[in-house]
Amino acid sequence: MSPMSPDMSAASPPGVSVRAMSPHHHAGVIELNDAEVPQVGELGVDGLAPLLSHAALALVATVEGGKLGGFLVAIAPGEVYGSENYRWFERRGTDHLYVDRIAVADPARRRGIGDALYDVVEEVARRQGRAEVTCEVNLDPPNPGSLAFHERRGFVEVGRQDTDGGTKTVALLAKALPDPRR
Repeated sequence: MSPMSPDMSAASPPGVSVRAMSPHHHAGVIELNDAEVPQVGELGVDGLAPLLSHAALALVATVEGGKLGGFLVAIAPGEVYGSENYRWFERRGTDHLYVDRIAVADPARRRGIGDALYDVVEEVARRQGRAEVTCEVNLDPPNPGSLAFHERRGFVEVGRQDTDGGTKTVALLAKALPDPRR
């Protein structure tokens, strides 16, 4: 099984389905992403395709009736990707799967969608033998809900940096994964 088609048979919350992102999801993903700025960077119509060209994993979560409830894009090490945060983790030198962005639609929040998406990411990272899953969360502008979510999932802060020309400060987070050889 390739990283782009992970086993998503793990239990999802009732009424939630996680699957690989396909082109028919793109318009909804762009709309959801851009509604969540500044918690995530803006994509716009021309931003999704370049992002996906670097993605090791692109997932959507749908709710009843196939409505988009959320999405996640993750990038493996070794990509030539311009994100300041991704490059920080690359310089750190651990074998990681980097969650570039996750967004959950407001009406679909508190239904376990974020957990379902991260469960797949962590399963893929473990299967690939990666040491950790990494991401960043805004500190300025603040995103306390995301910080609490990641802390609950076992992520710890491993650094901080100013981004976007000093207009944002992010916490750089990592979750160590168990060594599959043990």
